[in-house]
Amino acid sequence: MDELLKERYDLARDRILEIACEDGCPAPFDGFFRSYARLLKETTAILERENNDLPLADLQEENVRLYQEILPENYGQSFANPDHAKELPGGYGKLFCFLACELRGSIVYAYEKRWWDMTVLLELFLELYGEFVSGEIPSEKTVQNILTAYVEDYAQEMTEYRVREQVDPEMDFAVRLVMDSDLADLRYLYRFGEYISENELRTAEFLNSLPEEEIELMARTFTEGYRKGFIQARKDLRKKKTVNIQYRLGFERMIRSAVRQFEEMGLSPVIYRHASHAVLRRNHHRGGYTGGYANPQYDYDHRQDHALFLSEDFCTRRKRCLQNAYEAVKDMANVMGGPAVLETFGEDPFSPVFKESCLLLSETQKNLDKNLHNDMIQITNRYIPQEERSFTIIAFPLPEIGPEYPEIFREVIRINTLDAGRYQAIQQKIIDTLDSGEWVEVKGRDGNETDLLIHLHALKDPDRQTNFENCLADVNIPLGEVFTSPVLAGTGGLLHVKKVYLEGLLFKDLRLVLDCGQVIDYSCENFDSEEENRRYIEDNILFHHPRIAIGEFAIGTNTTAYACGRRYQIEERMPILIAEKTGPHFAMGDTCYSWEEDRPVYNPDGKEIIARDNEISEMRLEDVKLAYFGCHTDITIPYDELGSIRVILDDGEMAPIIENGRFVLTGTEELNQPLDELGE
Repeated sequence: MDELLKERYDLARDRILEIACEDGCPAPFDGFFRSYARLLKETTAILERENNDLPLADLQEENVRLYQEILPENYGQSFANPDHAKELPGGYGKLFCFLACELRGSIVYAYEKRWWDMTVLLELFLELYGEFVSGEIPSEKTVQNILTAYVEDYAQEMTEYRVREQVDPEMDFAVRLVMDSDLADLRYLYRFGEYISENELRTAEFLNSLPEEEIELMARTFTEGYRKGFIQARKDLRKKKTVNIQYRLGFERMIRSAVRQFEEMGLSPVIYRHASHAVLRRNHHRGGYTGGYANPQYDYDHRQDHALFLSEDFCTRRKRCLQNAYEAVKDMANVMGGPAVLETFGEDPFSPVFKESCLLLSETQKNLDKNLHNDMIQITNRYIPQEERSFTIIAFPLPEIGPEYPEIFREVIRINTLDAGRYQAIQQKIIDTLDSGEWVEVKGRDGNETDLLIHLHALKDPDRQTNFENCLADVNIPLGEVFTSPVLAGTGGLLHVKKVYLEGLLFKDLRLVLDCGQVIDYSCENFDSEEENRRYIEDNILFHHPRIAIGEFAIGTNTTAYACGRRYQIEERMPILIAEKTGPHFAMGDTCYSWEEDRPVYNPDGKEIIARDNEISEMRLEDVKLAYFGCHTDITIPYDELGSIRVILDDGEMAPIIENGRFVLTGTEELNQPLDELGE
């Protein structure tokens, strides 16, 4: 830390310590400033602490103190809760709620020893406090201007740090904790600064109980999926030097093994935390590594905090910041291989409460946000070329899934390691039948009202071409699907699912009406009013696009995974990564080949997959801004709600693949065995 920054920090820290004990601020704002001065007092003490080798009980007490404000039982009285913050007069509530969330980032900066981030945050707090103790309460506009200036003044530094930590292996805070800690001593979990719930503790304990060969198998499935992704896509892994590992705390023993295996491939690990600054966050999703979710409603309430400052000028500045940040690390960005993601599932399903008191994007801002997101993807693709990188995703359960957690965990290991050779042959039979026609009919049953017609691309050379990818256990683990990008013209009907979880959010009785391959009407039954239900879909499926297209049609074949969900009654807790393999699914948004449509892709049998485009993605040739949605949301119909999937042949006859939830195509009967064992 340079001398000037040290002086700034010391001055700010000393003043914060005084505020924590004084009564100089007028009501009703005094409670806010005292509360967050106490938080900053504690986080600055952690920042200055030379080591975290405290007794486990002390670390646990500290973790609870830092996160207790947003725990569900306390959230009703937290200024980070917009419904509580709105009790402040006028429009101050949304401003102080935004500030509360930003100040909570000090927890991250304390543990990572990020002196600059802590210093500018302390100075922001003091600037606002000074306005309120100056003798006259500042206007709402003054407060908003101070918050907006903070974002604009430091957007470049924040963006530079974020980009660098995503590509620079020397930024190794998390890597060192994973590789150097005594993982049998669970104190290491508290050194990340994340919220540590029973899930993280019990996961670490459980992994510590597994034999080394089982840990190696889990890690090898993960890393081999990554390596095979490059091979299958005919990309050169030798050009890459780094891999970005994203995971949930508690899995360090597996991640340590994966790091060593990646290093054998010549890849250094990059592990960064989910974003904390509002300028870097978008929606409620977390990218990077994370601890437990102290309160999913808190994350959801702050999903659109950037509404405070999002404008055309900010979008221009944000893109310039990103461009400058990548330019500074372009050599490291060019050798980034892409993400290796370990997802988790099993937590109690979350159905959010919509709050008018939240900061929410206006209609103009929604359009700005959508365009900014797509423009930032383009900038990233210039420095980390999409056509040269790959990825892999795998998922494991958390202890919260239930008392049979150990059995479920081992069953998931089995699902993740099914015989790819057997599935390749079975799925090829399905693909051959699908390729025999240009139309597929999908219908539901037993209360599922789905009635869809899917238009496939015409194959000019069936001996060398196919519409469907034979998806095995590489980038997308577990195996078990064949998928395509449909022709939009002619694709239409009703997609209905009784209950589905998308990105951790519950949708009840979800209905999407498609015409020419695009969603033209939609509804669900989550809330009492139609307006709230439509807004929920617009926020979390349409992502503010007036219309969104179907980017993928797939048939899941992993009946073993489906049977596991039914046997343990955990279907609703299955992540989309596994759930999409347990029935036909339809992705709303971009195709599976977005940004790579011009690169040939081949199945194991050597046939080229020609269905890489649709009428929307083809618009990239004229105006790239019109070609992509920046999202891809999979919606699965489970086998027990599936009436039939039939290919319509040129002569009008039907070639059935599934009837009444069972595979009926010759050569696929083996897939019914796990279903038959359920006795359904």
